[in-house]
Amino acid sequence: MSEHEDKESKTEEPTEKKIQDAVEKGQTAFSKELPVLFTLTAITAIIGFGANGLTARLKTYLQNLMDTSSQLPLNTTADVLQVMNLYWQIGVVVLGPVLLGLAFAGLAGSLVQNPPRLVAKRIKPELSRISLKKGFERIFGPKGWAEFFKVLAKIVFTAGCIAFFAAGIMPVLSEGPMTASAVFLTQIGRILFGLLFTMVLAMTLIAVADLVWTNRQWLKDLRMSHKEIKDEHKQAEGDPMVKARMQSIARERARKRMMNQVPKATLVLTNPTHYAIALRYSPPGDQAPVVLAKGQDLIALRIREIAAEHNIAVHENPALTRAMYKAVTVDQIIPREFFEAVAEIIVYLNKQPARN
Repeated sequence: MSEHEDKESKTEEPTEKKIQDAVEKGQTAFSKELPVLFTLTAITAIIGFGANGLTARLKTYLQNLMDTSSQLPLNTTADVLQVMNLYWQIGVVVLGPVLLGLAFAGLAGSLVQNPPRLVAKRIKPELSRISLKKGFERIFGPKGWAEFFKVLAKIVFTAGCIAFFAAGIMPVLSEGPMTASAVFLTQIGRILFGLLFTMVLAMTLIAVADLVWTNRQWLKDLRMSHKEIKDEHKQAEGDPMVKARMQSIARERARKRMMNQVPKATLVLTNPTHYAIALRYSPPGDQAPVVLAKGQDLIALRIREIAAEHNIAVHENPALTRAMYKAVTVDQIIPREFFEAVAEIIVYLNKQPARN
């Protein structure tokens, strides 16, 4: 069967187990546009709310450095490196928090989609990753073309939004030479912030659309065939023959444990041939008679045989035995409605002469 035919047969939505297995293997839906949106939003926020503070701090540091520049020697290479180190320190102090904020924003855009997970299989070397054929299929296959058109649509959409915004700011730029520098710089700052805000809005629409498309494509790739669903169900439930055998073994073990309890019985109620119920009543440990065993036909016969071997009283009461058989449970006390009837039998048997 070809790969195309195999994909055509996968028409069923993935099961919860299929999805969970994919997540554990690191095969999760991931939108590349969401980290970009988070980073662009962080840049816009920094420029909109922190640009004045950053420029003021940078101006202060540079002004102090310039004021003391005459005291800095530049005679040797070490002196030059020391001056460069001062500039480096200023850049780290001023721009370091900004860069950390951008890195955190990009990381947050990834973490909100999927929690971090270490999957050894994902980092294991695979020959298919360096295969020219596989690489060609990834680039020029359906997914490669889909990624190409996504990028193209993103560029066209973003460019359209920027062009629409730029059309409204041309008058401001044309009047720049006739405007005071402070006023003009303020206007440029507002224009830059507006441009970034427009890009954020455009990127939000792109990221939401990409997130929806990515999740739909991920679920589509996880689709299953009827055979896969049947095999998964069979694996979860177990092979019917093996399951039946295990149930048979469990019933046999439970029956043996039950029969081993019969010698501890106080009396056995019988039908007389079809049913048998072994009861234990040993006060003060037992507040009411407890069912040790019950059975029909051959099991009932075996209960009576064990009772005879251990000199346990056997009492025939067909009506009571049939009624109790349907209502009692092994290892549980008898229902309250049978207390009086069973108590009368126990009192009657206790009055009988002891059997040898």
